[in-house]
Amino acid sequence: MGRILIAEDEENIREVLLRALRALGHSITAVADGDSAAQALLQQEFDLVITDLRMPGRDGLALLDTIKETTHDTAVVIMTAYGSVENAVEAMKRGADDYLVKPFRLDEVEIKVGKIFAERRLYEQNRILTEQANAQFGRMVGHSSAMQAVFKLIEQVAASESTVLITGETGTGKELVAHTLHQLSPRAQGPCIAVHCAAYSKTLIESELFGHERGAFTGASAQRKGRLELAHNGTLFLDELGEIPLEIQVKLLRFLENKNFERVGGNETIQVNVRVVAATHRDLNQMVKEGSFREDLFWRLNVFPIALPPLRERSDDVLTLARFFLEQKAAGRKLNLTKFGERLLREYHWPGNVRELQNIIERAILLSPGDSLRIESALARPNDDYKLGEHNLPQILENVEKRLIKEALAQCDGVQSQAAKTLGIQRSTLQYKLQKYGLDAPQGGN
Repeated sequence: MGRILIAEDEENIREVLLRALRALGHSITAVADGDSAAQALLQQEFDLVITDLRMPGRDGLALLDTIKETTHDTAVVIMTAYGSVENAVEAMKRGADDYLVKPFRLDEVEIKVGKIFAERRLYEQNRILTEQANAQFGRMVGHSSAMQAVFKLIEQVAASESTVLITGETGTGKELVAHTLHQLSPRAQGPCIAVHCAAYSKTLIESELFGHERGAFTGASAQRKGRLELAHNGTLFLDELGEIPLEIQVKLLRFLENKNFERVGGNETIQVNVRVVAATHRDLNQMVKEGSFREDLFWRLNVFPIALPPLRERSDDVLTLARFFLEQKAAGRKLNLTKFGERLLREYHWPGNVRELQNIIERAILLSPGDSLRIESALARPNDDYKLGEHNLPQILENVEKRLIKEALAQCDGVQSQAAKTLGIQRSTLQYKLQKYGLDAPQGGN
């Protein structure tokens, strides 16, 4: 239902419209002239104005102009006599949403008003969906200013052939950025091949990248194509670039300069069309100073840098991401974040970044038998109660008691009286234990 302003100088028409629209559940304000309508618009917001075309003082067209100058959200329906339809057409040109020709039937009014409010609901739904879409960039989620800046950088460079260097802490989503760059590029129909450089020894990383010929080394019983060759007409993603040994860095630099290479143990020069996207959590500038990373390779790779912020610096995205992962992992279960759970997520430091958040949401789903997501259970390390070095029974019991208190408060959405009842203790006892263990009493948890 909506807020409707009626401006009509004929009292009987004004009263009929007021009663009919109020019976439909709308909030109605009715006035007798355009000046009173303009004054009402200054005092209150309306979803719809139904105004007569001809009124004392300010007429319907002047009122329409006032509305369109001061608000973009208020719909306007013009009422006009049968012989003045051309004026109604003029009103439509000036921004009116519809018109009624006197005399009109009440069911006609109901249909037009219903249509306008249905369109407003559709507009609002589209607006919300657009906001959600703006918070999600491909498979990446974030409406914080930091992530919106990252999305803009991705859009700017995706269609180019430039080499991209993605930096950021472990778990910030560097591989996701690389795949997003590939999907938005002209190479999207080609392969996107990832090489996790930290997973291979010096000998294996060379073979993984460039391939090898039969007999190139012990165990090389057949020719094998490397990832560079497999990524032809696509994208090669070098994850954890800082782990590549110096000897291999030389060969990678030559490829970036010439777009060709030889397989290990081979003489044939192979030409490929590959775009390179690299990522690292290490400080390559510092590695260059220390001599563990080639400066010329660094500048060859760092053509277009994208730095991913840690999750603790984009706290506005924590709950958005949590709900996104919840929808992904809940497998149809209707689970809700409690206020206490939201507070825990907002206040947590997130050393493992987005990957840790994803894991915690998945763990919380498994630990939540009801319809409330038990974040506090997922945040606790499974063996925290027992990592005591020795069998210190009092300490173990205290840790168990603290966990039970946290879980009870979460289940009761921070309401201490309910949590105390759940635990089978007095509220004063609960407050004493909160103080004893240095546990924060949840806000609003009376």
